[in-house]
Amino acid sequence: MQCELCEVDGGELIVKTEKFRVVLIDDANYPGFCRVIWNAHVKEMTDLAIPYRSAMMQALCKVEQAIRDVMQPHKINLASLGNMVPHLHWHVIPRYQDDAHFPNPVWAATDRTSAEVDAKRALLPALREVIRREFAI
Repeated sequence: MQCELCEVDGGELIVKTEKFRVVLIDDANYPGFCRVIWNAHVKEMTDLAIPYRSAMMQALCKVEQAIRDVMQPHKINLASLGNMVPHLHWHVIPRYQDDAHFPNPVWAATDRTSAEVDAKRALLPALREVIRREFAI
């Protein structure tokens, strides 16, 4: 079985460590949408040894905090679905009260377009820098 996340980065590569990578997703409605992807092919968090679970959660929290600090969202959505791509990865999605789906999930039908998307997109260079800085050794 071929796995998309074993073959490609899964977005714009921001950080890559031995165990995981952080990518920025090019999503027109959600500037700042990131994924934290485990490099080795595993399906679930419980497939990881406990220290690696902790490392994944720490990475997820660093990305969430960077998005909060730079993008100033109303809320962060975290999701680990993997129904279509059964490779452990987490979605870290900034949500705004004026976004295209609020208060519904980002995978729901679009209700409207946000007038603020371009202003949020302008923050992406700063977000890239903050995430890289968070993982600098």
